[in-house]
Amino acid sequence: MTLADRRTRSPRARGRPRPGRAGTSGTSGTRTPWLVARLAPRTLRGRLSLVALTTAALLMVVLTVAFNTVARHRLAREADDEVRTRAAAVATTVDIRHGGVRVLETSGDRVLDTNAWIYAGGRLLERPPSGAGVLTHAADALAARGRRGCATVHGPDTVRLCAQPVPGTAARATVVTALDLAPYRSSARTLLLGSFALDAVMLACTYAVTRLAVGRALRPVRTMTDQATQWSAVGSEERFADRGRPAELAALGTSLDALLDRIRAVLRHERQLTGELSHELRTPLSRIVAELDWWRSRPRSAAETRASHEIMTEAAQSMRTICDTLLDEVREGVPTAPGTADVPAVLHRLATAPDAPDAVRVVVAVGPAPLTAGVRQALLERIVSPLLANAVRYARTTVTLTARRTADGIRVDVTDDGPGVPGAFTDQLFQPGRRADPGDGHGGAGLGLPLARRLARSAGGEVAHDPGYGPGARFVVTLPAG
Repeated sequence: MTLADRRTRSPRARGRPRPGRAGTSGTSGTRTPWLVARLAPRTLRGRLSLVALTTAALLMVVLTVAFNTVARHRLAREADDEVRTRAAAVATTVDIRHGGVRVLETSGDRVLDTNAWIYAGGRLLERPPSGAGVLTHAADALAARGRRGCATVHGPDTVRLCAQPVPGTAARATVVTALDLAPYRSSARTLLLGSFALDAVMLACTYAVTRLAVGRALRPVRTMTDQATQWSAVGSEERFADRGRPAELAALGTSLDALLDRIRAVLRHERQLTGELSHELRTPLSRIVAELDWWRSRPRSAAETRASHEIMTEAAQSMRTICDTLLDEVREGVPTAPGTADVPAVLHRLATAPDAPDAVRVVVAVGPAPLTAGVRQALLERIVSPLLANAVRYARTTVTLTARRTADGIRVDVTDDGPGVPGAFTDQLFQPGRRADPGDGHGGAGLGLPLARRLARSAGGEVAHDPGYGPGARFVVTLPAG
């Protein structure tokens, strides 16, 4: 390989990615959110306690910093005041009455001379026995300024020096005193450590009190949740309203009551749909069972077998139509599918169904003009069929089906010459599961009339009872015209 080849290929080698580094960075990037999610509290009590602890910690940090800053400034001022007081005391020992500067000897001279320097016109007159070195140089610098001032000397010991000019002297005498800041620094550290200890105790108390308070506050919520779970499972009528709870829990109770009402309504609709399906499927199932019993009673010819198969097929198709119609109607948010139905044809087909007893005659009376309703044919059959079955059940001799066009749409009347509806039962006529006389000997679950009204209303129509008709009963179906 030549040098030119090496130069040509080396950029490629330098530009190759290193999978180890890329893999490491990718793993670290995905590991951090997972770790945060694992460490985060999973309960509301833990999260609120953590929020309270974090807030208290931030507040205590701010207060601790502020308190210790103020304390340090206060200790610094006290130290300066102490140094200046010493300087003023030393200045009283300086005699300036005869135009010169002379240091007087006093009974407390040793105490005053401790850490004190006396200057006259920049010349050092007196210094402490151990004042050589860094402190003397700092005192010289302060005295050379010729005015009041302080400076801090950092070394093995931190010392504060202050200069105090002696008033009324022409020779410009200056006194410099020093003060060891170790006791003040120790006081500041003691305050800081005490603040940290107090912060730790306060944070621990805050966390414990918050968990206790939140736990007690959430205890009614947990109780309400358990009660709601129990009540929703059995469809109970118990509710949370009007129990003297706080405003927040009262709002939660109202929401849970609405949810329980909805669950109970769903359960009631489910039972109602099951009863309606059972009610509507009973007739075609009875036809299939009767046809099978007839076919198995003795050997049948091929033509009779084919006819039986056609009857059972028609009944099965009717069952599927019933299921599709009822299930489409009960689906929430799904409007009833539009369509048109030939009203006379539907009424004639229902009248010729082999369900009426021989003593009852079903008559269809419609005008010559075409009548079409704005609903599907299967839905019109499901609306009129329970009314016709109810009329046939209680009629003595005749049931009449009439249809005509009105200003609002199509009207279908189902009348019979039976005993009619008792006046005391009129208000409960369309309530599911209610019958005027359960022991009258007629089969029925009290679901046909409520089903007919509900299906008619889903299509924009209505089913009503005419209380003024007599003798017998009349039910009026109104539907939009097609």
